[in-house]
Amino acid sequence: MSVIDIVVPVYNQSDKIVDCLKSLKKQTFQDFKIFIIDDGSTDGLKDKLELWLRAENLNAKSYKNEISTKTKIIKIDHGGAPRARNSGAQLCSSEYILFCDADVILHKNFLKTSLNTLTTNKNTSYCYTSFKFGWKKFKLWEFNEQKLKEMPYIHTTSLIRKKDFPGFDENIKRLQDWDLWLTMLEQGKRGIWIPKYLFTVHPGGTMSKWMPKIFVRYFKRNKKVHSYLDAVEIVKKKHQLV
Repeated sequence: MSVIDIVVPVYNQSDKIVDCLKSLKKQTFQDFKIFIIDDGSTDGLKDKLELWLRAENLNAKSYKNEISTKTKIIKIDHGGAPRARNSGAQLCSSEYILFCDADVILHKNFLKTSLNTLTTNKNTSYCYTSFKFGWKKFKLWEFNEQKLKEMPYIHTTSLIRKKDFPGFDENIKRLQDWDLWLTMLEQGKRGIWIPKYLFTVHPGGTMSKWMPKIFVRYFKRNKKVHSYLDAVEIVKKKHQLV
């Protein structure tokens, strides 16, 4: 059994997922399995993935470097990211789980640093890092319960102790990560911040639905802003924060 199980939900992102897998192959910590959950993609994802995996294995210098031995591709009917992540989590049996979106590129030390952090801080349930969204840096800050209740600032790509993971609410269509961390907070589960930029998110994916306060301030009449604010209210209402 591996130490870390990595769930990669993907829907019509065959143009991005290979870069994500390349970043996993370069990790300095390699004791992991990958579950790619194909959420009903229609862009030839499976064929492209299998072609790339075969090519990579031909170039592998040893059995341990063959990424296909670490990777399983599971196709499900399209149901959205929360359902895809939960489907992947049901297959996981390792002590730690990481939900890594297909548009994420991990720094080579992401897994090693995250694992060391949780191993050292046994009273924390997950760890999160600063990250980049294209050129923009999200520095973040130390874990703060009150701030977490006020706004979403912790990305889905955070290493979690499997025993503390309660599952994603499949009825929440946006800000599912914020909802997850609030649910865990209500259960007495806390996170810890790693003050390093350890991954980058491709622009144009799910991160584009995040709406920093500066956008809300200057584009209050924009429909996307209103949609974001509606999603915030839904999560706050669920957790009795309004």
